[in-house]
Amino acid sequence: MATFYKFYGFVEAVHEKLHDLGSDSLKFLLTNDAPTLSWTQKSSVTGELSTANGYTAGGAGVTVTSSSQSSGLYTLMANDVSWNATGSVGPFRYAILYNDTSTNDLLIGYIDFGYSITLSNGQEFKIDLNQVTGFYYAS
Repeated sequence: MATFYKFYGFVEAVHEKLHDLGSDSLKFLLTNDAPTLSWTQKSSVTGELSTANGYTAGGAGVTVTSSSQSSGLYTLMANDVSWNATGSVGPFRYAILYNDTSTNDLLIGYIDFGYSITLSNGQEFKIDLNQVTGFYYAS
């Protein structure tokens, strides 16, 4: 089962107004190297997949569909993110979410899929960003 982890610096960056999750350009990039929770910016990321066979370095954009607050609970909704392999893609185990609008591409969090994945030609890989409860929420 995939697990989402929040980078430590993200909490501080939100409180210092360095993110506007509802309107900034967010992206997921893929890597097989384990992230460290103390990382703060994209330049810390090692082992990102290279541009090839359906993957573009820098990752894929997240299309935010809504950003709202209700009774003190903030929810971010977005469309799923996917890659279609036109050859072998991977291996990767982690999808790192970052803010491409912020100075230094600040990191938000990452998904650990629990094992390394390699796509074969014609395979699709999708990050399911829950359309019911949102993919990110905070109170």
